[in-house]
Amino acid sequence: MTNAKLITQENRLFANNILIVDDTPDNLRLLSKTLIKEGYLVRCAINGSMALLTIKTKIPDLILLDINMPDIDGFEICQQLKKSDLTKDIPIIFVSALDNIFDKVKAFEVGAVDYISKPFQVPEVLSRVSNQLNLQNLRRQLVQKNQLLQIEIYSRIAAETEIRQLNFDLERRVIERTAQLQTEIDQKQKIQKQLEYLAWNNSLTGLPNRLWLVRKLKKLLADLNQKLGKEFITVILDCNRFKIINDSLGRQVGDQLLTMVTQSLKSEISAQKVQHIHLAHFGEDKFAILLEETSETNKAIALVQKIKQCLASAFIVENREIFLTFNIGIVVCDANYSQPEEIFRDADLAIQKAKKSSSHYYQVFDCTIQNTALEILEIETDLRIALQRQEFYLNYQPIICLNTGKISGFETLVRWHHPQKGSISPDKFISIAEQTNLILPLGIWILQEACRQISFWQNQLFSQQESFTVSVNISAKQFEQEDFITQLDQIIDRTGIELKHLKLEITESLLMNNAAVADRVFNQLKARQIKLAIDDFGTGYSSLNYLNRFPVDTLKIDRSFISRLTEDNQAATIVKAMLDLAHNLGFDVVAEGVETIKQSQQLREWGCEFAQGYFYAKPLNQDLAWQFLADNLQG
Repeated sequence: MTNAKLITQENRLFANNILIVDDTPDNLRLLSKTLIKEGYLVRCAINGSMALLTIKTKIPDLILLDINMPDIDGFEICQQLKKSDLTKDIPIIFVSALDNIFDKVKAFEVGAVDYISKPFQVPEVLSRVSNQLNLQNLRRQLVQKNQLLQIEIYSRIAAETEIRQLNFDLERRVIERTAQLQTEIDQKQKIQKQLEYLAWNNSLTGLPNRLWLVRKLKKLLADLNQKLGKEFITVILDCNRFKIINDSLGRQVGDQLLTMVTQSLKSEISAQKVQHIHLAHFGEDKFAILLEETSETNKAIALVQKIKQCLASAFIVENREIFLTFNIGIVVCDANYSQPEEIFRDADLAIQKAKKSSSHYYQVFDCTIQNTALEILEIETDLRIALQRQEFYLNYQPIICLNTGKISGFETLVRWHHPQKGSISPDKFISIAEQTNLILPLGIWILQEACRQISFWQNQLFSQQESFTVSVNISAKQFEQEDFITQLDQIIDRTGIELKHLKLEITESLLMNNAAVADRVFNQLKARQIKLAIDDFGTGYSSLNYLNRFPVDTLKIDRSFISRLTEDNQAATIVKAMLDLAHNLGFDVVAEGVETIKQSQQLREWGCEFAQGYFYAKPLNQDLAWQFLADNLQG
């Protein structure tokens, strides 16, 4: 309670700006009068258009928004605001006479943080407004604290580097001062030269090493920040899959390769006849190029392209041809940098982006790359917390039989509602969950929750629908777990589901990349009579041999083909071919992303058995899915 009071007192040091949008003047007067008495700055709008203009004039800290208004309803206003980077973080509280659970669910789906039913109680309004403003202010404080923490981390790194440098200098002075005899002095001077060479140069390639580069960058940055020098460019080259060469062919072959790469780089850089350019061995399989007195990225890119050409040919080591590829990060070093580590960090971010690109082997760093990296880190942290707090839930999208119009099943789709950020798209968090292995606990939770729902539905209705299935997506990481089948058996035993109602969906790339694992697991699943489907068919590298090899029941044609479907375009030809292929192999087919009656009719004419998409229904929560199921089977 003490912390809450302190936060409230701190927030009251400045007046929060609140916008009230309501087409009822009495509501506007009552709410504005009440909030003004509480010390808030209040603006009012009597319709949606006026509200949007008012928000453009000054961004409010909070919006109290009516739903039913004559020109633009509250849902549309909320959606527009959430699409804009300037207004997406404004907390919105719906204040509406609509008390239907569907309206409340829709309010939260479009991005609202709270919902107050009319007629409202003033204490309730004040409490909810205060809570949301406190949360907003706490978020701002957290951002500030994170920035301060980042500054402290960079300062500590700089201090540690300086301490190491001081220790090195002290060692050298001790050696020099302890020399007593001329012979010892000469010997120690010779040793000292060797030590200095090893300290600043790589013994294998003979190039200046990372420590030398750090010292050089510190000097350039100091001159730049004191306006004694010019902006410059740092280029980092990262060799792909070099560890595989060391592991498979031996360290000696790897050392020879590095020596040959060094000679090629030296020759190419010398041929460019560029002044103030330095080549360094940045790490085991990394090299760095320092371009002084230039900030023109086109010059760096031109050099990088020349280097790619000179490294494209095979290197001959022990009568073996070895090809190397590099990803390259380019950083324009300006006054925003104070430490070399900051340059290395941004170069590494650029390299990582280049690795993910299908068209570029190099990348010039810009702030959007860092923002993306920070967003990924933040989502990973939030994911770990969300798993503990159980912030995930499942939606179910109906799968319809095209011949009868009857529902044949559902596909389960995981959704995440963050308590502060609202709904987070699966496109954002699923890939990060895969990279961090958080997909394993999340995937088990999805499977368990889906089976629990199957158990409920089968007791209610499935006795009348023997062929009804609920599809669950399984990631490659789950599939590769040795105890996946054991975990699946335990979930089935706990929930008591009938296996005929469960269908597992995998991607076709999983078959191609994990054929041996797929063989083992598929046979175990088929022994249990669990149905299998290949999801997003057509988007990966398919193989007829693999399709024929595995006991698959269903192919799901990806929505990217269905969305471009007309009678005579290329997508139509591909879809027809997929249907013929699936039917010849004995599979049934589900078309994903059906959004129009024309698409539905065309697919039915071509013999497609099933379809799902917004034409039939959006993904539904468990209550709405049950209602859809019951209504469909009755009608």
